[in-house]
Amino acid sequence: MRNWKKAFGVTAAVAMAAAAMMPTTVFAEEEETFKIGVIGPMTGDYAQYGTNVYNAAVLAAEDVNANGGFNGYQIEILDAGDDMGDPEKAVNAYNDLLDNGMQMLCGTVTSAPCIAVGAEAAESTFLFTPSGTAVDCITAGSNLFRMCFTDPMQGEKSAQFISEHELATKVAVLYDSMADYNVGIHDSFIAAAEGYGLEVVADEAYTTDSNTDFSVQLSKIKDSGAELLFLPNYYSDNALILQQASEAGMDDMTIFGVDGMDGILSVENFDTSLAEGVMLLTPFSATGEDEATQNFVKAYNEAYNNETPNQFAADAYDVIQAMKLAADDAAITPDMSNEDISAAMSASMLNIELDGLTGKAKWTEDGECDKEPRAFVIQDGVYVEVE
Repeated sequence: MRNWKKAFGVTAAVAMAAAAMMPTTVFAEEEETFKIGVIGPMTGDYAQYGTNVYNAAVLAAEDVNANGGFNGYQIEILDAGDDMGDPEKAVNAYNDLLDNGMQMLCGTVTSAPCIAVGAEAAESTFLFTPSGTAVDCITAGSNLFRMCFTDPMQGEKSAQFISEHELATKVAVLYDSMADYNVGIHDSFIAAAEGYGLEVVADEAYTTDSNTDFSVQLSKIKDSGAELLFLPNYYSDNALILQQASEAGMDDMTIFGVDGMDGILSVENFDTSLAEGVMLLTPFSATGEDEATQNFVKAYNEAYNNETPNQFAADAYDVIQAMKLAADDAAITPDMSNEDISAAMSASMLNIELDGLTGKAKWTEDGECDKEPRAFVIQDGVYVEVE
C-alpha cells in the first residue's frame, strides 16, 4: 500500500527569519547540503520561462529549508545554467553544474534541451523537469520525471475542451512546424479533433526562422470559415500572431492556446487588450483565491520587484516541494553518490502525492505526472478559471 504524503504549504512571504528563531531541526554542517541545479533559458526569447523557474526554485528552497530541508539537511540552489533554449548549450550547462557539485536537477525548462540533458542524466543524476512537455523528455532513463503535461495530452485535452464547451465546430490551427513542442501538440490536436466533432478547416504552419510575418497564413484562415484559432505556440510568437490577426480584421475569432501561451500579458510593447477573451490550458493562475497561491504570489512579488509568477514558476515551486517529499521518503543524505541519490529518489517518487500550486499530483513508473488540466480565459488582464 502506498504511503501518500502531502507537501508543506507555502509559508507566508517565505518566513526565513521566523524559521531561524524557532529551530525544530538540527541541520548538518554547511558543506553537508544538497545542491540542486536549474537549467533553462535565462536570456533570449524564452527568458521569461527560465527566470520564473529559477526564481521560484529559490523561493521553494527557502521554504523547504524552513520546514526541515531534505531529510533534515539544508538545500542549495546553484547559479542557473543558461541554455537559451539550445540543446548543446543545455548539455554544457549540465556539465558545468556537475562540476559545481550538482546532485539533482530542476530542469530543463524547454523540451529540446530537456531531451538532450535527459540523455546525459539517465540513470546517473535525478532529473525533474517542471515544464519539458515533449514525450521524449523523460524516456531516456528511469530517473527522469516531469511536473507538467505532455504535448500530446495538451493537444487532445484542448480538442476535448473546445468540443465539450461548444466553443466552435470549425477550427483552424497555426503553428511552428520546426519546434518539437508546437508540433507535438498540433499533431495530437489534429488526431483528436474529428473524434470530438471538430472540423479542421485550415491547418497552417510557419517556421522558427520565419516567425515575424503571418499574413499569408492568417488570410487563409480568415477565408476558411473557422470560428476558432488554435495556437499551440509560445507566447512570443502568439503575441505577434494576435497583433497581425487583429490588423487582418479577425477580432471576432475565438483564440485558444496551451501552456506556452502563458506569459503573453508580460510581452514588452504588446497591447494586452488583444489578449482579451483568449483561452488557454494552464495549470496555474496567479489570481487564484486559494491561500497557497496567494502566499506564493505575495512572496514572489516581494522577492522579485513586484513581478507576477507564471505557471512555469508554479511548476518549478512544486518540483522542489515534490523533491522534498521524495527525499524524506528515501532518507537520502548529501554524502551519497549522484547515482545512489537518483535511484533512491526515483523509487520514492512512486510513494508520494503532492497537493501543490498546480494541483494534486502523483507519478507513474515512467515518470509521468498524473493530474487534471485546467482552463482559463483572460478577462480584464487576469486569468479567470473556466469550469
